[in-house]
Amino acid sequence: MARVTSDTATQARHGEPVGEQTPSWRGRLRRYGYAPPPRAGARERLVPPYPEPGRGRVWGLFGLDGDDARLLGRWTAWGGPVLVALLAGLLRFWNLGSPHAVIFDETYYAKDAWALYRLGYEGTWPDGANDTILDNPAAAPLSEAASYVVHPPVGKWIIALGEAAFGLTPFGWRFMVAVLGTLSVLMVCRIGRRLFRSTALGCLAGLLLAVDGLHLVMSRTALLDLVLMFFVLAAFGCLLIDRDHARARLAAALPPDGRPDAGVGDRLGLGARPWRLAAGLCLGLACATKWSGLYVLIAFGILTVLWDAASRRTAGARRPRLSMLRRDAAPAFLSVVPVAVAAYVASWAGWFASRDGYFRTWAEGRRGLSPESLPIPFTGLELSLPQFDMTWVPAPLRSLWHYESEVYSFHVGLTSEHTYQSHPWSWLVAARPVSYFYESSDRGENGCTAEGGCAREVLALGTPLLWWAACFALLYCLYRWALRRDWRAGAILCGVAAGWLPWFLYQERTIFYFYAVVFVPFLCLALAMAIGAVLGPPGCAERRRAVGAVGAGVLVLLIVWNFVYFHPLYTGVQIPKDAWQSRMWLDTWI
Repeated sequence: MARVTSDTATQARHGEPVGEQTPSWRGRLRRYGYAPPPRAGARERLVPPYPEPGRGRVWGLFGLDGDDARLLGRWTAWGGPVLVALLAGLLRFWNLGSPHAVIFDETYYAKDAWALYRLGYEGTWPDGANDTILDNPAAAPLSEAASYVVHPPVGKWIIALGEAAFGLTPFGWRFMVAVLGTLSVLMVCRIGRRLFRSTALGCLAGLLLAVDGLHLVMSRTALLDLVLMFFVLAAFGCLLIDRDHARARLAAALPPDGRPDAGVGDRLGLGARPWRLAAGLCLGLACATKWSGLYVLIAFGILTVLWDAASRRTAGARRPRLSMLRRDAAPAFLSVVPVAVAAYVASWAGWFASRDGYFRTWAEGRRGLSPESLPIPFTGLELSLPQFDMTWVPAPLRSLWHYESEVYSFHVGLTSEHTYQSHPWSWLVAARPVSYFYESSDRGENGCTAEGGCAREVLALGTPLLWWAACFALLYCLYRWALRRDWRAGAILCGVAAGWLPWFLYQERTIFYFYAVVFVPFLCLALAMAIGAVLGPPGCAERRRAVGAVGAGVLVLLIVWNFVYFHPLYTGVQIPKDAWQSRMWLDTWI
């Protein structure tokens, strides 16, 4: 009987004969002195442990050891992320009501949010309403006549919470968006800690998000895209926790020696998965903010079942994908898709409760037939369908379906030119930012003392050095995922791809760079992962660690400096016009 080794066991698991066979590539390399790194057991690979708090050379540098170091190490797991989030909150809430103006698309969403709060549906506003609102919010000229809107209501309901608390003022309509922007930094810190098993790298990812200019501007503006980003990030965090819990169940079911077991990997059910249900809820709320959340739902749905297949493979499953399809695919679908659909429909509660919303009574008195055709996405074609009776569907739901079909036609046909539109291929290098607000003053006006005049601008521009460094970080993640099978890199790339690649299908449509805020957290995670590689692996030589720390520190400091340099353009602070001009590094930024 042939001796079973790690190589022959792998071959046997794939149905290959054990005995006389060609040695693996690792076996060939061993003849030349190659020594593979020690492979962790299945239990450790299923649930990689967090470093024990208080251990390591860093604590010794501060003169801490023993119980004090362990206590402080445990505190940093939440204390570090909270401190980073407090910094982010300070940046986002500082002078939040400035500019005292309705900037860019706030003219739609701030007013629609107020209408939802007062009427339950989007009403109509006359020309010149913005000036009236800014001068006397109590005299807001809202009409009860329904207005045609092209985005679902969740983002506007969230904006309305701030208006309900602080009134129809710039601070009021920006308040809740700033809250979500701050919380998203906290979530990135915790997600990065779970992803990398490192509090330091998690807090670094959160710090990078805190000092990203695009995220800052979107956190201080009443638009929907930051709300969409928040729910996408929350869904990713829920799925990440669900992954760890599912793998912990598999690890607990392994034999005492911790070896992979086909019975565990193939047949063990993973039980109730509340975090996956929470992810479905968050993805439904994302779709109910902007329809582009649908692409994220699809991508994350595929990601979570692939994680299940990988978990079962590690636990010893002979056919992990088949086991996943048998035991995990259907529960995953039912945990995500129906929950997301229910959340989406429930978000229209105000529209359902009223009879005055746009198209609210469209189905009443009409024949209840199914659609005769269905548009095929991205082709401009329609698929003919047989019609059948649909009167069993409540009239309000049929009205909503008609409303949504009209909105879909609007979105795919939106091709009007705009000064600040851009193609998605240019987003990663921040080639065409969007100016939300611009005001120039001559000397002596509005407190301007500069000889050449002054300028104020709110420019939706990511911190340039962060974004340009993130381009290289994405290449590193691609290498880690494609060639080293690093699931963490694959998860980060999935988040970027879900928020970015779908827009390539709509290049004829009017689209903008600020849509990229949805995947900014994943860019920060990618850059934190790359900086972790620069710092060096655990146990590396002291000299290697020192060189890596210097390189990583210089990069982070340059990014922070770059954010401080552009900060006036993110917050509308008045600066001399020549200082404004010096910050226009690219002609396309003007």
